[in-house]
Amino acid sequence: MTWPFPLRRPQRLFSTVVAVITTASVPSFAVAQTNDKPAKAGDRAEETRISSEQMTGRPDRELVLERDVEIIRGETIVNSDHATYWAADDEVELSGNIRMKRFGDRYTGDKMRLKMDSGVGYVTNPTYHMLESNGQGKAERIDFESEDRALITDGTYSTCEGPNPDWYLKANTLRLDTGREVGDAEAPIIYFKGVPIIGAPSMSFPLSGARKSGFLAPTQGTTSTGGFEVAVPYYFNIAPNRDLTLTPRYIARRGMMLGADARYMDRMYAGETKAEFLPNDSQTNTNRWSIASKHTQNINDQAAFAWNINSASDNNYPSDFSRNLAISTQRLLLRDLYFNYSQTFWNATARASNYQVLQDPASPITRPYDRLPQFTLNAARQDVNGFDWKATLEATRFWHPDMVRGERYVVNPSISYPIVRPSYFITPKVSLNAAAYNVQDPLTNINSKYSRALPTFSLDSGLVFERETDLFGKAATQTLEPRLFYVKTPYRDQSQFPVFDTAEADLSFAQIFSENRFIGNDRISDANQLTAAMVSRYIEDSGAERLRVALAQRYYFEDQRVTLTTPPGKSKPDLLASGSFQISDTLKTEGNLQYSANQKTVSRGNAGMSWRPEPKKVLNLTYRVDVPNALRQVDVSGQWPIADRWYGVGRLNYSLPNDYANRPGFAPLTAPPARGLSEGLLGLEYKADCWIFRVVAQRLPTATGKSNSTLFFQLELSGLTRLGSDPMEALRTSIPGYQTLGNTPNPSSY
Repeated sequence: MTWPFPLRRPQRLFSTVVAVITTASVPSFAVAQTNDKPAKAGDRAEETRISSEQMTGRPDRELVLERDVEIIRGETIVNSDHATYWAADDEVELSGNIRMKRFGDRYTGDKMRLKMDSGVGYVTNPTYHMLESNGQGKAERIDFESEDRALITDGTYSTCEGPNPDWYLKANTLRLDTGREVGDAEAPIIYFKGVPIIGAPSMSFPLSGARKSGFLAPTQGTTSTGGFEVAVPYYFNIAPNRDLTLTPRYIARRGMMLGADARYMDRMYAGETKAEFLPNDSQTNTNRWSIASKHTQNINDQAAFAWNINSASDNNYPSDFSRNLAISTQRLLLRDLYFNYSQTFWNATARASNYQVLQDPASPITRPYDRLPQFTLNAARQDVNGFDWKATLEATRFWHPDMVRGERYVVNPSISYPIVRPSYFITPKVSLNAAAYNVQDPLTNINSKYSRALPTFSLDSGLVFERETDLFGKAATQTLEPRLFYVKTPYRDQSQFPVFDTAEADLSFAQIFSENRFIGNDRISDANQLTAAMVSRYIEDSGAERLRVALAQRYYFEDQRVTLTTPPGKSKPDLLASGSFQISDTLKTEGNLQYSANQKTVSRGNAGMSWRPEPKKVLNLTYRVDVPNALRQVDVSGQWPIADRWYGVGRLNYSLPNDYANRPGFAPLTAPPARGLSEGLLGLEYKADCWIFRVVAQRLPTATGKSNSTLFFQLELSGLTRLGSDPMEALRTSIPGYQTLGNTPNPSSY
């Protein structure tokens, strides 16, 4: 050992003595880390630095330190009023106003004994504060088992600041392992506002974003279809890219359900499978179940396959058990399997798919055709001597238990010559749609064959004018973009052809510039028509589009004769209008309108406004009308602070009265919704420094004239767990622009 100066008893009371003790070097090596934690002391040669106002004893054996003691070794810094240091063991005993900082974590206590080289020791009557998780608390004693592990006896844990936290976990034995980034408690009790709210035989919780196996916090809730519900999930952290969650769920009116959710991901594949099973439902006396599985797999750079399989035990399963609008109203469950092979200019796909139909007795739907199987080949090349060409070949076998079934073969090549310049573009295009059918009627067993070949010519053209201007005092570029799109397709009688997968497309800005007004290959519309459009935009120097206005109208030079069911009658052009206006950085409006010349009224339209002045402040207002579906609705949603730390959240989707279904000669495509509240959500959130409370009520339509109401209560203890039922998915899907009040904690395990 070497000393910077001879050790002697200080002559003045406030003189400072510093000693440096160098320890022997040990072999070490560097390992790439994914975090920025300081290196441990054992990873390199360390020295122990000692300072105090008074130092006595023998440097090679024992030192007694008095007043303003500070001992430093690597990332460990210890301060106290008194200390004794044993050089041979590199061990120190401290008392009086003890403060220790190690790798950012802070400790205080009355008495401490610590081996500086290994970090092993103890401290009595301590307090602690952990840097990464903000975890803090107090205890009777902390035993440091290493630099990573600490055993807390009769202690508390919380992420709340201050000596009297709003919530804390209290346990006889509490282990904190910063290396594994996990805490374990024996017989813990969680206190909230001084009241014990939950206890468990044991509990584990994360000290960072790491995952771990164990029981998750139980969730409770209530629904109008099932009554009181409680679920206790168990999480298996199988590997960094695989996990499994098993969820027993007790439903008061129905019984015990078991759910499972398995997730996996790798460089070449990923997927998730969810399953639920309820034996002997008390309401129906039947077994209820559902399964949903998705998987994607890249075999190599060219080949891939995937599946999407969904199934349920009965028609009412989604409406009885789901709390998600998209799922609770789902009536077609897809089962799909496909294989894809790609090369530079072409790709081929083989697919098999069908649907399970969940019927609503009040509004039955027709079962779609199964594709068993379907083969598709797509090929395309760009800029071959100025020409773009592509071709699609398709062969599909359609099957249905009750309707005409058979095979369809389609060939659809096209070639175009785009002429694109900075101020204009012209694209002539020629295509051919040839199809052959071989069908059978299951009622008569009669086989029939049909075929057609229809050429189509189209010419797409447009101009782009620009001028410098200003909008509300800001410099901007205004554009004027006229566009003309002409289509010519001759008429062919296709009334005898079956309809396997074809529907008439809703008119929109995307569809109005297409050659065929049908989606699918069973009908090719005859056309001699011109679509005219005008778009004007205001673009600021920053590139932001402040204002956009668009008008489009289709003109028919001949009446259309091809239809799916009944003749369309005399064709009159519909007018489309669309606009968006970014009034400010926080306020945006937009709207769309379709005016039917045949009905002489607005057939579809919507107008909306979104105001987002600050984070966690959002208001949305939308009005929509859809005459073909007999729909007229107002939709209001938002998130807004209503008092100090209190936020209101809500959504109201209200169906207004209308007479669309009663108009002469008009039949809506679907059953019109009942007048009144169609979908609703209303709730309150309270954001404290270290916890969040939420209460949310939601009403979802599940079938014609039926709905499901759910009440959520949730207490989120920051950095520990969530207690109650989870309304987050409902809030995110119902309120566009909703922002969570705090960071989502990792689930604790019990």
